[in-house]
Amino acid sequence: MNKIFAIGDIHGCLEKLEKLMNQIAVNREKDTIVFIGDYIDRGKSSKEVVDYVIHLREQYENVVCLLGNHEKMFLQYLDGFDESLYLGNGGANTLSSYDISLLDDSEKRKKRVSIEHQSFYKSLLPYYESAHHMFVHAGIRPGLPLEKQTMDDLLWIRYEFIQYEKDFGKRVVFGHTPFTHPLIQENKIGIDTGAVYGGKLTCLELPALKIYQS
Repeated sequence: MNKIFAIGDIHGCLEKLEKLMNQIAVNREKDTIVFIGDYIDRGKSSKEVVDYVIHLREQYENVVCLLGNHEKMFLQYLDGFDESLYLGNGGANTLSSYDISLLDDSEKRKKRVSIEHQSFYKSLLPYYESAHHMFVHAGIRPGLPLEKQTMDDLLWIRYEFIQYEKDFGKRVVFGHTPFTHPLIQENKIGIDTGAVYGGKLTCLELPALKIYQS
């Protein structure tokens, strides 16, 4: 049976990502790696993490990269929007990794980010579905089908989703909200374990429900 390896919020923690990838045995042609979003911000190696993930997409047949709220904020910052929101959410380290000055205008900011990286950010998916699971960065609003979810909910929702105990149709694998240990419930699995805050970076193997951490 083909496996899915879902990886939680990285937030610029390159060393933890490298160690985690060394732990998991992925079949390069058959298995799927799903990154749950938030590759950047807060940690000090955001640009390097993106380089690493881009390289993985070249090496493995099936790598799914989801959009996180931090990538969305970074794209808005590059366009000159919501600057204080981005800086207030740990964006300064990402700007430093791209050598972007706070004094740079939108045109200068974009020139600091390679075309390859800009294409990566713009290619990120809002969600991904397998036969038995939904993968999304933050969660989904209860009572709405996946195709009717707003981008704001997919990237930012927390407690309305986390506290919901009924079936979503498929089990939801999500990040965004950090837990001390992976949250494993019948209807959802949370895999953000606060790597950038001194916690672990988590990978969930499906269907075995096996947890790897670094």
